[in-house]
Amino acid sequence: MRLFYTPEHAKAGDIIPFYNEETKRFENYYLKNWNPDAPKEEIIPGWHRIVTDDNINFEETPLYIDGGTGCVIKVDDTYHMFYCTFDFDKDPVLQWARHAVSKDLVNWEDIPEDKFGPDGKIYRTSDWRDPHVFWNEEEQEWWMLIAARENAPTERNGCVGLCVSKDLSHWEYRKPLYAPRIHQSADECPDIFKMGDWYYLIYSGYTDGLSTFYRMSRSPKGPWIKPKLDTFDGRAFYAGKTASDGKDRYLYGWNPTRGENIKGFDPGKDFGKDYQSFNWGGTIVVHKLIQHEDGTLGVCPVDNIVNAFRKSAKATVRGLTGEWKIENESVICCSEDGYAAAISDKIPSQCCIKVKCQYHGDPTRFGLALQIDEAFDFGYYLMFEPDFNRIEFRSGLRMYEHGGQMFPYASEMERPLVIEEGREYDLALYIEDDLAVLYVDNDLAFGFRMYNWKERHLGFFVSDGSIEIKDAVIMTV
Repeated sequence: MRLFYTPEHAKAGDIIPFYNEETKRFENYYLKNWNPDAPKEEIIPGWHRIVTDDNINFEETPLYIDGGTGCVIKVDDTYHMFYCTFDFDKDPVLQWARHAVSKDLVNWEDIPEDKFGPDGKIYRTSDWRDPHVFWNEEEQEWWMLIAARENAPTERNGCVGLCVSKDLSHWEYRKPLYAPRIHQSADECPDIFKMGDWYYLIYSGYTDGLSTFYRMSRSPKGPWIKPKLDTFDGRAFYAGKTASDGKDRYLYGWNPTRGENIKGFDPGKDFGKDYQSFNWGGTIVVHKLIQHEDGTLGVCPVDNIVNAFRKSAKATVRGLTGEWKIENESVICCSEDGYAAAISDKIPSQCCIKVKCQYHGDPTRFGLALQIDEAFDFGYYLMFEPDFNRIEFRSGLRMYEHGGQMFPYASEMERPLVIEEGREYDLALYIEDDLAVLYVDNDLAFGFRMYNWKERHLGFFVSDGSIEIKDAVIMTV
């Protein structure tokens, strides 16, 4: 079985979730970005339908809608698709919101007269995409959120635009629903939903911080509160949008693959795929949303991924440098004078590594080493850094002379996390081939890729302090 879905000969771009109340399935859609070497006879651009019962296995069919991200809603006995198209022959490129209808979610009829773009007054004409439509019960009208740029004094004008309608065909421009004056690009793939007493606004940005963000409010009109931790995952999770089955709400995004160098950023020398720039699109990653008592959100793995792992083997730990001791089923290392390293079992290509860990003293860093050998150099490191209250993902090359050359390709590979002395952190790391997603305390996610090094070992480390490791296991299906 596969844990995460990557289409054959292609990459999964933006996911458009839709839960079908009649079939009780997620009958989602996504934008398919074909690989350069894909067989020409198989290439069908645009939207593709992916149906799933478990958020792991997806049944795919092409849709023959050649356009960008949007949404699907049902009104009475008719399904409505809102999507976007681009006039690439114009300078600047013109972008349009589009409307299509269907009776079966498969065969769609476009309505050309419903096509419309930005007004040029409230909104600049350069960005107008990713429409998200919902019925606003409080206002008794349809609202369309759209990735846009407002007319503003500076280029930090990315916003979530707003249009309203009574009939889903004629739209009135309103001032932006949310305009944070942060991003120098449109706030992409907007989504809005209600959980309990809170409304949540989700959008993705790729300038001045690349991630999927969220805001919260007691009203769909705002004002929108920025939570202290306002993201769900790291740099390698984008375009997150949600859907609910009535019980749980899921966040669908994509973890990018590497290697096509579409922006021409890659170094001339080949350091391996780890040091190539990210592609647009990759593998579908699904998180389950968690709502805290204060209204803030976290994420955990979907149940079917957790339940897939039934075999468990205790991880052995052998010290390489520093003094590692087993005390009451815990592995403890105190290394006040520098870096201590330990090596453990080989990492299967598909597995879940679970471990509980805590630190004492004032270490500069501690954590997990992945795909490492006894030299403890090249490999990958999940570094918990208390002084910065973050987890950072690093590759071995960062420690060497050429490390600076990979800066554009690994920037922002970190996650904020309040790290406290003596607190036990519960880590679950799901690995499938080159893709990995770490969950901390079943509440925070951090995804990344590992291309260059495989079939090597798990390791642990601490620098200038103490670490305690408990219940370390490697689980397989």
